[in-house]
Amino acid sequence: MNELHTLTAILPCSSLDASVAFYARLGFRCEAIYPGYRLLTDDKGANLHLNSAVEGLLAPGHNPFGLYFYAENIDELATALGPLVLHPPEHKPWDMYEFALFDPDGTLVRVGCPSQHHPAA
Repeated sequence: MNELHTLTAILPCSSLDASVAFYARLGFRCEAIYPGYRLLTDDKGANLHLNSAVEGLLAPGHNPFGLYFYAENIDELATALGPLVLHPPEHKPWDMYEFALFDPDGTLVRVGCPSQHHPAA
């Protein structure tokens, strides 16, 4: 992987601790802590930066942000996240096998992989 050619989302959060705990359930760990900022990564090279949101930016029920997390273990993650999952993993018309959930601030997080990589495809 060329580390000089990557893209990382910077996500505003009301509570950095709550967001770190949520994304840990998706396999991310906190690599660095700075005032108002956290750097998360997983074992496969995914990165996510969390930033303290300015007051009023994240209105409950009106969060405009979204993430798509590409992973291989879709069923395992959906099971581990249990009641947080909005719908069970399913094959979508856009050829992805995925499920969705909201993080603590209402950010829509879709977790999926290409349908052809899922055994039930």
